[in-house]
Amino acid sequence: MKRYALALDLQNDDQLIAEYERLHRNVAPEIQQSIRYAGITQMEIYRFADRMFMIIEADDDFSFAEKAAADAANPAVKAWEQLTWKFQKAIPGSNPDEKWVVMDKIFELSPSE
Repeated sequence: MKRYALALDLQNDDQLIAEYERLHRNVAPEIQQSIRYAGITQMEIYRFADRMFMIIEADDDFSFAEKAAADAANPAVKAWEQLTWKFQKAIPGSNPDEKWVVMDKIFELSPSE
């Protein structure tokens, strides 16, 4: 099992943020299926102000490149990405074409012995 942490910013607009959260309360089954089909077994998204943080747990053979290729061929996912991009903005330091950016792990608390 692999675990990833990703970050993305939202447009700093209370109405847009509220609408974005509303959209995520009822994500279409086709979008959820595309996530599962890619090998993602668990996904959580958190928000503070206009910054979002996503935790993904995925199968060992999960690949962001393969997920991106599958998404590019899926009309439902392409429509979802186009819709949600109006609420989102690239995080500082990301490439112009990046949305969610994988974060580097810098600390882990080990279980006490």
